[in-house]
Amino acid sequence: MQVHTLKLKVKIVRKKRIGRGGKRGSYSGRGVKGQKARSGHRIRPAERDLLIRLPKLRGYRNKSIITKIGVVNVGELEKKVKGAVVNSTTLGDVKILGGGEVKKAFTIEGLSVSKGAQAKIEAAGGKVLPALEKKKNE
Repeated sequence: MQVHTLKLKVKIVRKKRIGRGGKRGSYSGRGVKGQKARSGHRIRPAERDLLIRLPKLRGYRNKSIITKIGVVNVGELEKKVKGAVVNSTTLGDVKILGGGEVKKAFTIEGLSVSKGAQAKIEAAGGKVLPALEKKKNE
């Protein structure tokens, strides 16, 4: 065995030098135009494009503003609510509808009430007080 007959197990591959004129021309294996043809190009990940596009999708901005309001019938109020005054602290944000019958007199403050429910409550001797309007500047 002599030194000049030895062969390496790992093949050395020289990196192709491109972009220096000559045979390959000015584009030199980069293709024609576009992002990949530019020097120092960085391709953005697809996830970033999706994140940028998300706020522009239909209905995105309104979802956080809208809160679903619960519904309570007048008949349930008579069974479950103790006390004469019903407001947002006792029930939360709900709308009172006219299902059922009323015999007790309720005072309802600051809740939205349907016309049928208001008629039934006032017929039983109760009152419906409107909500206090909030100022826009606050």
